[in-house]
Amino acid sequence: MRDGGRIAAAVEVLADIDARHRPAHLALKSWGNDARYAGSKDRAFVSGLVLDVLRRRRSAAWMMGEETDRARALGVVRFVWDWTVERIEAAAAEDHGPGVLTETERARLADPVSLDDAPAPVKGDYPDWLDAPLARAFGEARALEVAAMAARAPVDVRINTLKSDAEHVLKALDPFHPRRLGFPAEAIRVAAPAASERAAPVEAAPAFEKGWFEVQDAGSQIAAAVAGEIRGKQVLDFCAGGGGKTLALAAAMGNTGQLYAYDADARRLAETVKRGQRAGVRNLQVRSPIDPKALDGLDGRMDLVFVDAPCTGSGTWRRHPDAKWRLTEQQLERRIAEQDAVLAGAAPFVKPGGRLIYVTCSLLAEENEDRVAAFVAGHPAFAVEPAALEGAERWRTEAGFLRLTPRTADTDGFFVAALKRRPS
Repeated sequence: MRDGGRIAAAVEVLADIDARHRPAHLALKSWGNDARYAGSKDRAFVSGLVLDVLRRRRSAAWMMGEETDRARALGVVRFVWDWTVERIEAAAAEDHGPGVLTETERARLADPVSLDDAPAPVKGDYPDWLDAPLARAFGEARALEVAAMAARAPVDVRINTLKSDAEHVLKALDPFHPRRLGFPAEAIRVAAPAASERAAPVEAAPAFEKGWFEVQDAGSQIAAAVAGEIRGKQVLDFCAGGGGKTLALAAAMGNTGQLYAYDADARRLAETVKRGQRAGVRNLQVRSPIDPKALDGLDGRMDLVFVDAPCTGSGTWRRHPDAKWRLTEQQLERRIAEQDAVLAGAAPFVKPGGRLIYVTCSLLAEENEDRVAAFVAGHPAFAVEPAALEGAERWRTEAGFLRLTPRTADTDGFFVAALKRRPS
């Protein structure tokens, strides 16, 4: 495919996303199934352009002065991908291209409308209804915080200390030009891909199948590390999901003590056993909700209960930019109810003097500080304690929580709260 055909395909996929209200990856898969002629580079180009348009949907339209997918795509290749006006003009006029540029389009590409006077949701590329919640969390910096999510995310991996070390993992990933982050200690980063390329396929490395490392954002690694010293402890991962943080907790435990993995959705636990085996975990028990007595006997016994709560996922918008346009106020309300239920369900398993760690990948106070406040109000045996992690003090809020964002921490967005149950 030539450039014009690729741009036209991206516009087609964007129209499909809007018309059918479905995730970007499904629309891209559908297009790929129909476009058998498209090679791997063509698919990477189309996918990259679609996601970059979704990252900058409002600002690109503002700069182009037109609210259409065509205008947004042209704006992104000009202002984000840094194509010249002449290159865009030639591509647009190609056979199978998006069509010859209008005079207005050419003028906007050459001299875009400034974002200086744009409202915060346009500068930050998010829906209008989220402006008030984001202002609660970030105040006047809200547009800057969300705009930072328009950058492509790197690929972070966590060295699995149960099986390997930094030297071996760095060597195994050498073709991808990895680098150690320094903090967190086990984090290695592979840079984000160029605009029209796919992310580095690190999971194809033989070392991955050997269990030497796991793909895990550095922010997620930091959140798991707030668990602290847990060797020899009794630990319950109450919302284990796919097992990413479960495996991080297991590595921190060094195969000592006992780690229980539970999730209300049994399907999400399906890969946990396999992942644990690959990672060399020997102290893990997966407790499935298929058994109504799965958690019997654990009440009041856990030194730590880790709650990676269901949330809107607003902290992952740089990886899933389409999600911010599908999010609604009703969905947020449902998540809030789920979070309250999860915290209430997890509390009885914490022993006196034990700790509960509450984590979301959300930017919103409604899912974070508000949920912690509501929980403590209803569970007076628990009190907030500062989220202690050496090296993470710079991201601690006045209330003692951790808040990580792409702008401040160069990670996905995460919120972490630590609570302690008072001794009997």
